[in-house]
Amino acid sequence: MPRTIKGTISVEGEEVPVSNPDKLLWPEVGITKMMYLEKLAELSPYLLKSCRNRLLTTIRYPGGIHGKFFYQKNAPDPLPPFVRTAVYENINYVVLDRLPVLLWLGNLACIEFHPSLHYVGESLPCEWMIDLDPTLEDEPRMMEAAAMVGDILTSLGLQSVPKTSGATGVQIIVPIEYGVTFDELRSIGHFVARYVTEKHPKLFTIERLKKDRGDKIYFDYLQHYGGKTLAAPYTPRARVAASVSTPLTWGEVRKNPKPADFNLLNIGQRLKERGDLLETVPPQSLKLILQHLKAPVRA
Repeated sequence: MPRTIKGTISVEGEEVPVSNPDKLLWPEVGITKMMYLEKLAELSPYLLKSCRNRLLTTIRYPGGIHGKFFYQKNAPDPLPPFVRTAVYENINYVVLDRLPVLLWLGNLACIEFHPSLHYVGESLPCEWMIDLDPTLEDEPRMMEAAAMVGDILTSLGLQSVPKTSGATGVQIIVPIEYGVTFDELRSIGHFVARYVTEKHPKLFTIERLKKDRGDKIYFDYLQHYGGKTLAAPYTPRARVAASVSTPLTWGEVRKNPKPADFNLLNIGQRLKERGDLLETVPPQSLKLILQHLKAPVRA
């Protein structure tokens, strides 16, 4: 943890103010704001990597996870001099690229970090993230569903990394070679989503309206647009267990873990033991799949 002086944290040559350090943010597990800042510092090598040079949306909980919250896209005023911003579609986003910025956001009770799927100043996606969302409040089949999608990706010759959202869903990350467009990603996503729903029609749906999904798991292939966001790997979530969005191995997925199993109280030890699982998969080529999708259909 960076050096703490009364009312401030000194880190990387910057002074980050700390207010209400004893404020309980996650009351059920006893995590105060100062404890949260310590956990953010522990997570920072991994969380910063997932957010660096991207447009950041945060969700702020000034009164803790049970209080009122709001989404923050525009950078708040006043801004410390060490905070970099970037304008996209008339919104002045914070760019989370340094530990002082992360701790400053933590002091503002920013609990969730949702970066864009593209880098600042660029129009191409930097990864493919499949989002699986349950329709039911309590959905025991999430990991089973994720494993099925993972098997299909493997059959297409693609390596991937599943992660808990930290809330109710699961995302599957496919690191991709740079150069694919958002339109192309959506077309590949639609192809995989249709295949999954046709193969497992009682489990998956691509129906956007929740009221029309029944009890099925939604395969969301429509997230990939400029400015859209998803929960970052290693972001904390505003859940009772202080869960953290955590990359998993496919072996772990098949053991049916719960999102609450990975939280601010134990994530540091996991990272010491496992490291960043996202680094185990190199960028994947989507050329062959795109060529197949673009090939003319023979009569």
